[in-house]
Amino acid sequence: MTWTGGATARTGNSFERNSVDLFDKNITEYYRKNAPLADRMRPRTLEEFFGQEEVVGKGRFLRSALEGDRLPSLIIWGPPGSGKTTLAHIAAAMTGKRFAAFSAVTAGVKDVKRVIAESRHLLATEKRGTILFIDEIHRFNKAQQDAFLHCVEDGTITLIGATTENPSFEVNAPLLSRCQVVVLKPLGRDELERILEAALADEERGLGKLKLAVTDEARSFLLRMSRGDARAALNFLELSALKAGQEKKKVLDLPLVESAVAKRALLYDKTGEEHYNIISALHKSMRDSDPDAALYWLGRMLQGGEDPMYIARRMVRFASEDVGVADPQALPLAVAAMQAVRFLGMPECDTALAELAIYLATAPKSNSAYAACNNVKREIKASGPQPVPLHIRNAPTRLMKDLGYGKGYKYAHDYEEGFVEQGHLPEALKEKKFYTPKEIGFEREIIKRLRYRQNLSGKMGKETGRDEEDPSDSNAPEG
Repeated sequence: MTWTGGATARTGNSFERNSVDLFDKNITEYYRKNAPLADRMRPRTLEEFFGQEEVVGKGRFLRSALEGDRLPSLIIWGPPGSGKTTLAHIAAAMTGKRFAAFSAVTAGVKDVKRVIAESRHLLATEKRGTILFIDEIHRFNKAQQDAFLHCVEDGTITLIGATTENPSFEVNAPLLSRCQVVVLKPLGRDELERILEAALADEERGLGKLKLAVTDEARSFLLRMSRGDARAALNFLELSALKAGQEKKKVLDLPLVESAVAKRALLYDKTGEEHYNIISALHKSMRDSDPDAALYWLGRMLQGGEDPMYIARRMVRFASEDVGVADPQALPLAVAAMQAVRFLGMPECDTALAELAIYLATAPKSNSAYAACNNVKREIKASGPQPVPLHIRNAPTRLMKDLGYGKGYKYAHDYEEGFVEQGHLPEALKEKKFYTPKEIGFEREIIKRLRYRQNLSGKMGKETGRDEEDPSDSNAPEG
């Protein structure tokens, strides 16, 4: 944990070893010489902060709260490099409060309790509030998040939690209700370009003393590779400048920048919100019969490092949920593709998944089996466990036969075309219909079969006398 702020450290207390001035000249000089360009160019005021006008523009919520010294506790949600940490530092500077920070990756409940105790002491002795910044707050468990509740509510600390994950899912509801959620977006091309220009021009913190020029093609490449991430843009620029220095060049052209910037991993977090966004995009692309989009989102997942078995399992589910009996071959093909994935692994299994994605996207769609399952679930929840009708119960013992188990059962193979009319649902549900086929794909054939069955039910032949034996019974005749 580090402490920064405007007040001088008090001799002889626990703050002395951790307290430093946010803009202490020695620290500024150290970072100027040693920190990465992205840290050196971190905005110090809202005037230096590019982008996020909906949050910090004139008259907007966060700017008004800071200028009026009425900053509430915040959860700042945004992608990497959108300005979450920077806004927390600016908030501390503008409000004059001390700034305590730690990462949820390494901190525990003990750290939380310690900083809360120190904040109470500081508030009581110096009348100075504390901004507690928690990076990646979504990584805190429930107990750790609950530790903040009381001190946030009573004003001991102003909490600023930063997260790349949707706080609706990752932050406890009680803590979320005590905080204002600020949503940041990926930076636009114009904002990123201004950030790069500032870094190239700034002689104190940036690369201004190098007098570098950047070609239009190289600039476009840097902006495209950054994908809305200011930190990435500055890191790529710094790598390019270092390579230019090695080659004694003053112009950053496209070949130089391309060789300096290693291939960046696609934006894809296998455990975060983007994971669910992209699998949702794949699912909906296949449902809407768009094979090109399905292949794109499949490629994004595979290139992002997703487990191909996870993708295969989701596509098996899709085959039964969204294609269903409209194309009964979809499910066995999906299972076969999953077996190919298990057998081949990456990268060879990608074409098996691509073939499956194309097949599922272009197959006729029906959710009738999925809807039927949901209808059954609702009925069971509403009516409870209804008893099995006696005539279709198994009767392996004499006692069970004496109790009427299997009595009146009609053996379908003894009837015309292997069809018999008798009830199979519980008595209370005998009129219920759970499955409704659609006039699409193979379900057209199912509709024909059901209609034929209805016609046969009116033409029942004479029973053959084997109406009390079930071949599934242990004492039933063979054959």
